[in-house]
Amino acid sequence: MPVQLPKSHSLTGLIDLDRMRRAFLAVKRNRGVAGVDKVSIRAFEANLDDNLAALMFDLKHDERYRSAPLRRVFIPKGDGKLRPVGIPSVRDRVAQEVVRSLLEPFFEPHFSEFSFGFRPRRNAHQAIEALRAAHAAGYKWVVDADIQAFFDNIPHNLVLNCIAERVADGNILRIIREFLSAGVMEGFQFHPTTSGTPQGGVISPLLANIVLDRLDQRLTQSGYRFVRYADDFVVLCRSHSQAKQALAFVDTFLRVELGLSLSPNKTKVTSFLKGFDFLGFHISKRRISIRDKSIEKLKARVRLLTTRSHNLCADVFRELNRVFIGYAHYFAAPFASVADQLRLLDHWVRARIRSMKFKGISRGYNRRWSNKLIARLGLVSLSGFLT
Repeated sequence: MPVQLPKSHSLTGLIDLDRMRRAFLAVKRNRGVAGVDKVSIRAFEANLDDNLAALMFDLKHDERYRSAPLRRVFIPKGDGKLRPVGIPSVRDRVAQEVVRSLLEPFFEPHFSEFSFGFRPRRNAHQAIEALRAAHAAGYKWVVDADIQAFFDNIPHNLVLNCIAERVADGNILRIIREFLSAGVMEGFQFHPTTSGTPQGGVISPLLANIVLDRLDQRLTQSGYRFVRYADDFVVLCRSHSQAKQALAFVDTFLRVELGLSLSPNKTKVTSFLKGFDFLGFHISKRRISIRDKSIEKLKARVRLLTTRSHNLCADVFRELNRVFIGYAHYFAAPFASVADQLRLLDHWVRARIRSMKFKGISRGYNRRWSNKLIARLGLVSLSGFLT
């Protein structure tokens, strides 16, 4: 029998101006653009005390708080497709951060040790290390699982029921329902949201972990080893037959218990010998490298920044460096064998820079603009981050 955890009956009473200010500062650090009301972070901050006091009053009183619709934007996924993202207003982002800060202390301590996504002091590199440890322990087979449109399809009642297991504060539950059912504005057209939690919402990662913790607990109870990062997870097995059983188990649990389904085109049983992609890496028995899709995503970003018709200036180097530093810090990890890939990317990037400078492609430009000259001008090297 699972342990019955205590409930919180009065989270609303913990909302005060100090918590409101901390929530705004967290939203400000994450930056982001304005929502449907066109109020930017700077504009909200210009009248901060009054805005926070008014929002706090609405959050603390039943039926007062109303969430504005999200602004729909589309961002490139790196494979030519676009990912829809819902941007809440700054006011609603602050409200979500307040509620997130109230919920997290009640749920976080009870999450699985094999869940790594969007949790304090946990990251993707730790998830990869957990995979390596499982492989060393004899887990050679993998269920590479993909939940179909997870963030778009989470049933609202499932989210609320999972939260209600620990939270009995009706006002907080109503506010969360507001977040979930706010709807989306795409241009001038309003679209209601009857399921899902928006990618772009401050509270969405926590809600995803709360829901998928049910899967984590059932996998653990059934003796399966797994690694999960948000909705991206793998189940690790010692034999092919056990992996097929695990796939059937996960498929049934998601459909029956959570109202979700696996993507048939992206879910498969594989092995470390064959290799598989996880969290941007390609993982195999021999090495961990950057997956092809992650390389193409970086190249797509670089192409946008190094269009030949644009002038080469310090701003271009500054933007490229920002992209490269984040990319290298993630992929040049101690466990990864990526030296050759990063050197080839460096070579490709410098060819783009020369093409941008001279408005053409020629080997002669390599002598006119050497790698050393480009480095002196301030462009960082991806391979320079290797340890």
